[in-house]
Amino acid sequence: MTVKEIGTRGTAATVRVRADGEVDEESLAYLREKVGTALDRPGLPPMSGEVRVVRASASAHHVELPWSAGADIRIGRHLVTVHAHGTSARELADRLHDRLRAGTERVPYRGDAPAGRARRPPWRGGPQK
Repeated sequence: MTVKEIGTRGTAATVRVRADGEVDEESLAYLREKVGTALDRPGLPPMSGEVRVVRASASAHHVELPWSAGADIRIGRHLVTVHAHGTSARELADRLHDRLRAGTERVPYRGDAPAGRARRPPWRGGPQK
């Protein structure tokens, strides 16, 4: 197994994308683009973390979803953890993008809320920033 470390661009510059297994460059480029667009949002605090992509070997015929990914991204003082599985690299990248986007959309509303209570978003009567 080989491990490749690739970075992302934009505000997600401190997020590393690591590939393990038989992952081609085209798939890595698409995955890097999807992770970058999911994390490239204005108004987010500084972030750091890692996305790990694994492809099961071709000899593992029993695996239904050979592509898997896990992401641990620290955004400010919050940790966003995401897992995704897919049958192809594109399907995995799309699922990972959707889950990262959903996780990062909630971060600004966790800010100063007391433990156990999240602030309400602006569209539900919460504070306007």
